[in-house]
Amino acid sequence: MKLYRFSPIKSKEKLFEAIKHVHFECYKLCKQTFGHYLQNAGNIGIFCHYDDEFNFLTKLRKEMTEASDNWNQKYFRLLKPIVIPAKGDVPETIYTYLYIRRPDPYRHQVGDVDFYLEPEDYKKLKESLFTGKKIKGVRIFERPVEDMVELYDPDVDALGYVRTEKMTKLVRVELSDVTKL
Repeated sequence: MKLYRFSPIKSKEKLFEAIKHVHFECYKLCKQTFGHYLQNAGNIGIFCHYDDEFNFLTKLRKEMTEASDNWNQKYFRLLKPIVIPAKGDVPETIYTYLYIRRPDPYRHQVGDVDFYLEPEDYKKLKESLFTGKKIKGVRIFERPVEDMVELYDPDVDALGYVRTEKMTKLVRVELSDVTKL
């Protein structure tokens, strides 16, 4: 049995297959959680599961993104945005930032997508979760410094994250031992 759907990714074509998969799975998570789609922040991440895969995808990412002298940059601006056409009720989406995550034995997912809410709506969502409201497939992310909500489903091999638009932009320059970047 193959544990990871796409890993190890060994070609640009397989990377794009994984990106499309993550995109549609995250939109599915968003819809099943909120009943509608949230705004997409333009960030997409692919999770590696093997060291060789990480090395290959990091080299490929360097070809696809702007160089950065910021030593701790998590997301890299794509030279050519990735456009995923609308399909069904999922809107066309443009990804402008990509990150490749180091192998993490505790994450089987293919990748993640960031969504955002207006600050007041996000505050209400977080307050409801902090006061004990249970929303299926939603939890406060374990690292408080990140200030985000995680969308998950054991039957979906991608994760969605919800923040304010401001925080989705700040994450583009973040590094963490927990995220293995």
